[in-house]
Amino acid sequence: MASIPQTPVTTAITLSPLCLPSQNSFYFPSKPPPTTSQPPPQPLTSHILSKPNHLHRRHFSSCTSQSLLSSPLSLTKPQNLESSFPLDSNYHSPQTNTDCLIEVDDLFNLLRLSVKYTDIDLARALHASILKLGEDTHLGNAVIAAYIKLGLVVDAYGVFMGMSTPDVVSYSTLISSFSKLNRETEAIQLFFRMRISGIEPNEYSFVAILTACIRTLELEMGLQVHALAIKLGYSQLVFVANALMGLYGKCGCLDQAMHLFDEMPQRDIASWNTMISSLVKGLSYEKALTLFRVLNQNKGFKADQFTLSTLLTACARCHARIQGREIHAYAIRVGLENNLSVSNAIIGFYTRCGSLNHVAALFERMPFRDVISWTEMITAYMEFGLVDLAVDMFNKMPEKNSVSYNALLTGFCKNNEGLKALNLFVRMVQEGAELTDFTLTSVINACGLLLKLEISRQIHGFIIKFGFRSNACIEAALIDMCSKCGRMDDADRMFQSLSTDGGNSIIQTSMICGYARNGLPEEAICLFYRSQLEGTMVLDEVAFTSILGVCGTLGFHEVGKQIHCQALKTGFHAELGVGNSIISMYSKCYNIDDAIKAFNTMPAHNVVSWNGLIAGQLLHRQGDEALAIWSSMEKAGIKPDAITFVLLVSAYKYTSSNLLDGCRSLFLSMKMIHDLEPTSEHYASLVGVLGYWGLLEEAEELIDTMPFVPEVSVWRALLDGCRIHANTSIGKRVAKHIIGMEPRDPSTYVLVSNLYAASGRWHCSEMVRENMRDRGFRKHPCRSWVINKKQLHTFYARDKSHPQSKDIYSGLDILILKCLKAGYEPDMSFVLQEVEEQQKKDFLFYHSAKLAATYGLLKTRPGEPIRVVKNILLCRDCHTFLKYATVVTQREIIFRDASGFHCFSNGQCSCKGYW
Repeated sequence: MASIPQTPVTTAITLSPLCLPSQNSFYFPSKPPPTTSQPPPQPLTSHILSKPNHLHRRHFSSCTSQSLLSSPLSLTKPQNLESSFPLDSNYHSPQTNTDCLIEVDDLFNLLRLSVKYTDIDLARALHASILKLGEDTHLGNAVIAAYIKLGLVVDAYGVFMGMSTPDVVSYSTLISSFSKLNRETEAIQLFFRMRISGIEPNEYSFVAILTACIRTLELEMGLQVHALAIKLGYSQLVFVANALMGLYGKCGCLDQAMHLFDEMPQRDIASWNTMISSLVKGLSYEKALTLFRVLNQNKGFKADQFTLSTLLTACARCHARIQGREIHAYAIRVGLENNLSVSNAIIGFYTRCGSLNHVAALFERMPFRDVISWTEMITAYMEFGLVDLAVDMFNKMPEKNSVSYNALLTGFCKNNEGLKALNLFVRMVQEGAELTDFTLTSVINACGLLLKLEISRQIHGFIIKFGFRSNACIEAALIDMCSKCGRMDDADRMFQSLSTDGGNSIIQTSMICGYARNGLPEEAICLFYRSQLEGTMVLDEVAFTSILGVCGTLGFHEVGKQIHCQALKTGFHAELGVGNSIISMYSKCYNIDDAIKAFNTMPAHNVVSWNGLIAGQLLHRQGDEALAIWSSMEKAGIKPDAITFVLLVSAYKYTSSNLLDGCRSLFLSMKMIHDLEPTSEHYASLVGVLGYWGLLEEAEELIDTMPFVPEVSVWRALLDGCRIHANTSIGKRVAKHIIGMEPRDPSTYVLVSNLYAASGRWHCSEMVRENMRDRGFRKHPCRSWVINKKQLHTFYARDKSHPQSKDIYSGLDILILKCLKAGYEPDMSFVLQEVEEQQKKDFLFYHSAKLAATYGLLKTRPGEPIRVVKNILLCRDCHTFLKYATVVTQREIIFRDASGFHCFSNGQCSCKGYW
């Protein structure tokens, strides 16, 4: 008898910590499973064999043969498999007499009983009796079906291989079982073997092979099967068409699936469910809801629990609040609200599109609950930020599984509780809980939240020890963790060592995020371009969010618009994270109008969406517009968070008139109305506003009366006000505070040094910089860049590395002469070296901003604005120079620095000289 690889054991195995099970999950030593009060089903063999009143005794001698009963049993645990081919009790062998007719019928009945009572010994005994009768294909098929239902796939395959004339039922039964047991390759091989042997497939064969194609995403093979089904006339049978739709939907071919659905002469509820599910998986939520409305109008069908659960999931994902409530009402009307799967889906919907009161009330009303119901409540509490209630719910659960643990673990990460997540992981290891890929990904993310170098190394070592690094999701999470924990070199080495073959999309996304996070946007955009050219990266929600963020950082407007179009085409624009990134991208690319349009077309908003729109107005120095958005936000009933108030207080810098009274009132309302305690960030914003409007003494007094020790950021905001108004007397006092606090931000030292240098105190300026060097801090290189023909051109001060540097320097020299003739006077106070006058001019004239602006003038067509981005604040001399440059060239220059946008035109700047 030919053999085939053994089906894996599906029961949980207790392993020592050094044992390595499958790559999907592994176990630590666990407690023994609890005993159940219900006794296991008793085998029927002894009872039936003791009463041989239906079968001839000569056949029972084979049934009770010691050699048969002692034959080795399969290690495979029954998996509640269902075959499409029932045991045929109506078959009668033409070669037997009347007594034998009864005997064969009883064999079919007994095989059915062996399956019903999970009696493997009886099935084997009956198999032996059938062998005694001689080969019979129909009986052989019945034995194959029985063995498959008992989980004995290897035995079923042995019966098949022993048949000299297997028919289409024999093949189809095995193909179906292999397809359902993750042995799709063997299923496909059997189908080819059936075709080679000259046996034509029937409708069951087509469903079986299409199941294998769906599980392996074999679209090309599925197309060939579809063509064969058309040729043989099976393509319009309902369940064959349903399987074909399932294949096209799973492979993302929604148009083909919809076309097939439209052409079906007959449909059942499974047809509607398959099409709706395919649309939801393809993110075509609106089309799925439209199809549901059509289903409702069709009197021949009524939505079932699968339909409603799928649609509620769709409504939750696209934040379709009204439609979700309508489906909830429909479920109540047709009596499905108390169906367990529908109830769980309703809880999931209100978790994302309702209030916690809705969710809690639904949970309390549920007549039945399962582990999914409890897990949904944990997710809901975590979604609303109620971590303690989520933990309490977890502790009350009557039964827990890996999904419950993972929900709690993910919730901790979502709420920035990295340490609690890590402690839960340790508890899971100690209790022997199942650790899945999702578990490991979550604990790696928790390490990324903690930003602890040593802990990240320990978890990394744990993952390597248990051999899970080959999983793409875990590799991506490790790269993400390394990039967050100061291990960018390790992340880069990991990425370079990985194969570029399948499953690499998520890894590339993580690497793009890592580059962007560590101030390497050029590397991020280059990797994105390369992955798109090679076709190795599929854009999902995370990828869209990350690359849109990079485009915003770089001011890459053209590419950002293209990615926005892709998001619209694929439906990802409806995702909150992607929509918020689109708003931010357009704002940072000096396109506030498209940012507002993107906001208005979003199906739903959260506080991040509103904050993004306010932040965009601040980048454009539009304080009044930012406060108008705040009014709309209040009317919409959106609860502000701490970031909202940081932005709103800062907005008073850029109002058309002095509105300091309103600013003070808003600051006080944080605690009195919104129950938010002001932090150092809020005080820094208020100090910045007071300093901007010249109230430096009041700002200093505010710092002195703060209810807690001010952080460096607060003093720095006051120092920035001193810079704007050139107030060195207060600036000196502030500088002493800052230096005494030993800040770790090198830009703070630079700001203090610049203040001393601007007042001519070169000795003090150099002392500050030397102090910075002694502490091991380095100033981030000042650079400016221009984007031309989708390429980034970066410049540093006195930089000559650009291939066209000669042309750029020649053009800049000409531009400087024209500006000098127009009245430009170089400001030597911004040259921070004590050198000769001519050297000061050389240092000053070739700042990165001037080089980048000159390149932009040389490379853009007349009439086009020049767009330049700088990674720090624009110096006052460059600011003056650029104003004169717009006069002599008659060109507009849009310049973004760390403070926001400067729009230079006709010798004026939108910042009015304050930035």
